[in-house]
Amino acid sequence: MSALPYSTRILDGLAPLPAAAWDALHDGANPFVAHAFLAGLEATGCLRADWGWTPRHLTLWHGNTLVAAAPGYLKSNSHGEFVFDHAWAHAYARHGLDYFPKWLGAVPYSPVTGPRLLAVDAAAQRALVAAMRDQAAASGLSSAHVNFHTAAEDAAFGDEWLLRLDVQYHWRNPGTWRTFDDYLAAMDHKHRKNIRQERRRIREAGVHFRVLHGDEAGDADLDAMYGFYLQTFAEYGNSPALTPGFLRHLATAMPRALVLILAEHEGTAVAGALCLRGRDILYGRYWGATRVLPGLHFETCYYQGIEYCLREGLQRFEPGAQGEHKIARGFLPEFVRSRHWIAEPAFADALRDWCAQEVASVSAYAAMLASHSPYKADGA
Repeated sequence: MSALPYSTRILDGLAPLPAAAWDALHDGANPFVAHAFLAGLEATGCLRADWGWTPRHLTLWHGNTLVAAAPGYLKSNSHGEFVFDHAWAHAYARHGLDYFPKWLGAVPYSPVTGPRLLAVDAAAQRALVAAMRDQAAASGLSSAHVNFHTAAEDAAFGDEWLLRLDVQYHWRNPGTWRTFDDYLAAMDHKHRKNIRQERRRIREAGVHFRVLHGDEAGDADLDAMYGFYLQTFAEYGNSPALTPGFLRHLATAMPRALVLILAEHEGTAVAGALCLRGRDILYGRYWGATRVLPGLHFETCYYQGIEYCLREGLQRFEPGAQGEHKIARGFLPEFVRSRHWIAEPAFADALRDWCAQEVASVSAYAAMLASHSPYKADGA
């Protein structure tokens, strides 16, 4: 398929592109694809070529009008992607072939489902997918990938784009819960009792919470949250990608999208969770703590977020990747998707079988997880 009648331009940064042109291609419901978020990562030093992130945004134009775009990056490794293809890279290496560089359509460091094919209509969306393949082939890249796209975007990908599935754990309000007690009432006795016990321990320990939007947070609040972020990365031996400047950028450029949950004990902030708010979804992204208290993680990362959703009328809460322990707290398995175009035909054929087996395995795993729901049969 050709991208005609559109012309293709590759952008090595979003700053020169007017935010209004980019943001006109999506409905504004997902904060991670906003021009302010993506350009902010670039402007505040969060993306580094030596960490594998070089902006290569794909855009389609009809004359001087932007009609489609995909946030994209030239990747020299798989750092910060959350769709693990290390085995693929190793297979290429064993056959004396280079897997890197590859092209990735995604939001850096964000395993969050959202639109990846930003377009004025379905025809432009399909042309964008074709341009991804054509550009990767013309550049001699091993592959092109699109991570955490929406289910609605699946139709734009042809059979040559391999499908992968994974599972995350999301909280959904069926539309009848107005309070935390409503949510608990939907659970069976065991899980309801456990959650109440966890919350009681935090109250008895004297921990209090403040929930702030970006325009309500002072410098000390932002500094505390960034310190918690650094603490978590240090504990796991990982290098933090986000900068203090990016957190301040979010607070000013996306003030109502940034949500900070700060836990205070004896007058000192001891833990925090950094979230972003969409139109009807709260996204939990980072957490950290400087003090170990029973139940502090669950209260900061889950229960305070649920309280926020109920208070603000949000229908969903996605607290981040991984974690079967979330099921006991009402976060049920949901599929997340990615698509992959492989240039080398032999590898494409082999990986097609591999992906089909993975989809079957993940589907069975999700069904097993769903059978452990903490909700009563009529609860949710």
